[in-house]
Amino acid sequence: MIPQEVELTRRFYAAYRNPRFAVLEGFHPARHALRFGARLDVAVTYDQEKLFKLAERLAPESIPGIESVLEVVTRERFTRLSQRSLSSPLLSICARPDYDIAAVLSDRAKPAVHLDRPRNPGNVGAVVRVAAAADLAAVTVSGQDPWSPVAIRSGTGLQFALPVAGEELAMSSGRPIVAVDIDCGPMDTASLSPDSILVVGGERHGLPAWIREVANRSVGVPMRPGVSSLNLATALAAVLYSWRISAFERDGRYPW
Repeated sequence: MIPQEVELTRRFYAAYRNPRFAVLEGFHPARHALRFGARLDVAVTYDQEKLFKLAERLAPESIPGIESVLEVVTRERFTRLSQRSLSSPLLSICARPDYDIAAVLSDRAKPAVHLDRPRNPGNVGAVVRVAAAADLAAVTVSGQDPWSPVAIRSGTGLQFALPVAGEELAMSSGRPIVAVDIDCGPMDTASLSPDSILVVGGERHGLPAWIREVANRSVGVPMRPGVSSLNLATALAAVLYSWRISAFERDGRYPW
């Protein structure tokens, strides 16, 4: 390998292992990172023309931030640098934001969500997308890295749109804890407090008993008999939008 390729290989292999960095697989995570204030440290492509045609069509404002750090490599080298097959020819690195989650949660104007030991990083990313769209205060995740490349890819880089961190449930925040689980009560969301932390359990086993016990409230998503579960992001979206609509119908305004 030539020295440039050696350095690129070193940087990407190190970034995959270093929790201070995010590896952005594909164009969509990079464009959202740039849109929400991140700066790419390095980016590589094997097809610059295809990449910029895609960028011009979907997010032309992202082009300067990509172009300024872009290296063109062979497709073989690109495949070696990436750990998965990518649908768009871009792989990049940037620093992860350093959030003070306790400080974020002290501003109790919006709800937050906590995922308790989910199994699938793709589901974590999907939850981040829902939380960003619903304008939540933060997403915390225990037992899984919400900044892993798979989670970032499934979240299309919207980890940069709101505070997202690998943390245990913030019991000391003073916020009400709301358990979201299949075996909880009916989905009565109208009276939920807008500073609540919605806690969603893992895909297979749901919430542990201790979270059910400490929760101030619980809500469940009504489902057809015989259907055993919903995807984490789907369940969260159902609760959030039921909450917003029911509060609007009651008060004439959204709760946050």
